[in-house]
Amino acid sequence: MYDYIKAIHIIFVVCWMAGLFYIVRLFIYHTEAQQKPEPARTILSDQFEIMERKLWYIIAIPSMLLTIAAGITMLVMQPVWLKFGWMHIKLTFVLLLVVYHHICQSKMKQMRKGAFKWTSTQLRIWNEVATIFLFAIVFLVVLKSSLNWLFGVIGLIAFTLVIMSAVKIYKYYRQKS
Repeated sequence: MYDYIKAIHIIFVVCWMAGLFYIVRLFIYHTEAQQKPEPARTILSDQFEIMERKLWYIIAIPSMLLTIAAGITMLVMQPVWLKFGWMHIKLTFVLLLVVYHHICQSKMKQMRKGAFKWTSTQLRIWNEVATIFLFAIVFLVVLKSSLNWLFGVIGLIAFTLVIMSAVKIYKYYRQKS
């Protein structure tokens, strides 16, 4: 039974991450649509609001809840996992991912009210935060090691710098064309 729960957990992690990645991409397009002249701005904004709402309430939230439910079920079935330091670190990253999820929901509600507080570049950087959490969680689960935490932190910082540089380079070439 444990393997079935683990399969469900993995499937809904993938769905949840897809939802988180795509919602911020929609935020970027929604923000950029505000620079369009009327009636394009209104037409695009209305369409992005529909897409964001459906993605969020039909895919992202249910996937998050099923991911967490399956994860808790696995921990109840195998409580020994809670004795390992890497699991505590993984659960910390999962908690941070839940916080990230709620910040995205807050952004969606702000945009629906016409408040676009972040630029598309800031949103592109924000989109990479979920990628960093994903990398950290997957490496912890696969390697099952918190002993190499120093190397992990250094690697995560290096990975973050590479991603941020890629965002800046993309912005440079985008503005150039």
